[in-house]
Amino acid sequence: MNTGRTLFSQVIDFLPMQRFHRCVQRYRGDYKVQDFSCLDQFLCLAFAQLTYRESLRDIEASLRAAGPKLYHMGIGSRVSRSTLADANEIRDWRIYADFAQGLIGIAKGLYAGEELGVDLDATVYALDSTTIDLCLALFPWARYQRKHGAVKLHTLLNLRGSIPEYIHISDGKMPDVNVLDLLIPVPGAFYVMDRGYLDFARLYAIRQSMAFFVTRAKRKFQFARRYSHPVDPADGVRCDQTIVTTGVDSTTTYPDPLRRIVYFDAEKERRLVFLTNCFDLPALTITQLYKARWQVELFFKWIKQHLRIKAFYGTSENAVKTQVWIAISTYLVVAILKKRLALKQSLYTILQVLSVTILEKTPILQAFSEWPDSIENTTTHNQLDLFDL
Repeated sequence: MNTGRTLFSQVIDFLPMQRFHRCVQRYRGDYKVQDFSCLDQFLCLAFAQLTYRESLRDIEASLRAAGPKLYHMGIGSRVSRSTLADANEIRDWRIYADFAQGLIGIAKGLYAGEELGVDLDATVYALDSTTIDLCLALFPWARYQRKHGAVKLHTLLNLRGSIPEYIHISDGKMPDVNVLDLLIPVPGAFYVMDRGYLDFARLYAIRQSMAFFVTRAKRKFQFARRYSHPVDPADGVRCDQTIVTTGVDSTTTYPDPLRRIVYFDAEKERRLVFLTNCFDLPALTITQLYKARWQVELFFKWIKQHLRIKAFYGTSENAVKTQVWIAISTYLVVAILKKRLALKQSLYTILQVLSVTILEKTPILQAFSEWPDSIENTTTHNQLDLFDL
């Protein structure tokens, strides 16, 4: 069925094109456009992500070298760096943000049955942010410090399959905790965060939404113990308490009881204190949930190393957000492809294979059957340092 088609066009088959065109129509992306549509822009930048292109000139040279294959890749216009630069500056980034949300919904359904590593049926999210440094002279809108620029990717990661269900792109000055104001908590879900998100008014909003949170306590946290529950020191859990806050502000902003769990990491010889509003799960399970939060750190590290979000093709806010959302869409379509084709290779391996074979005319299943299940990944993911934050 795929004889004579490039691998790139076969990958694009996994995109919901009807939804893409609806997103374009919603923001009038192709209004008065004669050449180089929003789809052409998306495909060019997706090609750049898959083949690690570093600049607009690099993209232009690579696609022009493809020659007649452009038509079979779905790109209906001649590619030039000036046209692509103009599209990145003008086309509304929300087109690609909305489209990515559709891909998130598809990927979430495909990975719903993935193992979490914790004996728990509920949905578990990890919330964190990563900072991408920018040159303030080129990106004056992204002021971070006096002489530095940056943008932040605030990400809510579904830990079943490492699917980013919510991403907010802000300048580097936005405090991490403020993103909690933008989220709509899902009843029954768990939100795992580091202590940078410890704000009792916002945590109480999660509590009132019938959702659960797991976070770290700060050193000067003021509380009063109500009850102590039995623990097994062999598991590393030193105490499991029901407490109430006694701080001047926290007493009124979080009036309900909290659960305080002290865990000792014997390997690192560190004492860790967790706070949660979940009283039903075993104390050790709560600590394991926080340990699983490390997946969001690995996600940030992975996309920074394997997707083009550190070198940008444009300097405007619109161009940066467009590139980030198309990078996320590329990640998601590869994740969807992996699941639907039941590929055993990791996302890293799939991207490595596609990067060198993307213009080959080979059936996609055959392309991956010729490769081993795993290719050595030089990235070090030290799972023993999960609590070392």
